[in-house]
Amino acid sequence: MLEDEPQVSARDSALVRPYARTGGRTSARHDLRLETLLSTDEERLYRATADQSQMMRLCLQPRSVAEISALMKIPLGVTRVLLSDLITLDLVAVHEPGDKPNMALLERVLSGLRRL
Repeated sequence: MLEDEPQVSARDSALVRPYARTGGRTSARHDLRLETLLSTDEERLYRATADQSQMMRLCLQPRSVAEISALMKIPLGVTRVLLSDLITLDLVAVHEPGDKPNMALLERVLSGLRRL
């Protein structure tokens, strides 16, 4: 390796196996659906490790589990395990969708679609 080439750690490499990022764990502690939204704030970033802060920066604006997985370019299962760790450490907030859909809104959307 040449002197002026930057050192790339194993964690920063795209060649890191998913199980290495999760410590071999394959299941999340929290039930996270694809559409579950997560968010955080700047203050919590200071409590995170370098690996955690990369994922948390995406959550500075509310994002779904699916979006985070795609933007991080890591498998969904791995994303769920890592996000579950952040939830357990109280580094991100979970925003679950309501149990019942807003029927009035759905009716207005359906009506609008029929008019197209």
